[in-house]
Amino acid sequence: MAKFEFRAKNNWIEGGHCVTSIQDYYGVGQEHPVRKDSFTMEADHVEVLLGKDQAPNPAEIVLHALGSCLTGAMAYHAAANGIEIEGVESTLKGDVDLHGFLGLDPEVRKGYNGITVKFKVKSDASEEQLRALSQFSPVFDMITNPTPVTIEFEK
Repeated sequence: MAKFEFRAKNNWIEGGHCVTSIQDYYGVGQEHPVRKDSFTMEADHVEVLLGKDQAPNPAEIVLHALGSCLTGAMAYHAAANGIEIEGVESTLKGDVDLHGFLGLDPEVRKGYNGITVKFKVKSDASEEQLRALSQFSPVFDMITNPTPVTIEFEK
């Protein structure tokens, strides 16, 4: 019952501009082929990176996913443990050296070198309690632990 499979379909528009649609998923022991609404997200790059700046870039979307998931994990697990949270705000920063992405230096990592998350939480919970609650975030787990990714091509 706890096993889920989330799915996304991504289509390239031009340059770095892509559109992803989210519709179906598997969870709670069954397929869920239709949601009330399908979701669409766009990604692009800033103009200095040859994009048109029509949407957040994929690295910024990762920051959104991380912040949202950390916050959701804290809220859900706080409620389950009788801890009251009145408000949560987070600021995220990711540092990247584009020498890796651009292929200019094979020694430089292509992704973030580090991510900093700063929370402003209105709650009586201790920092230790809040930190423990945030550790339930699946996106935090994916970013901080290697996740196998299989890439397949079809022509």
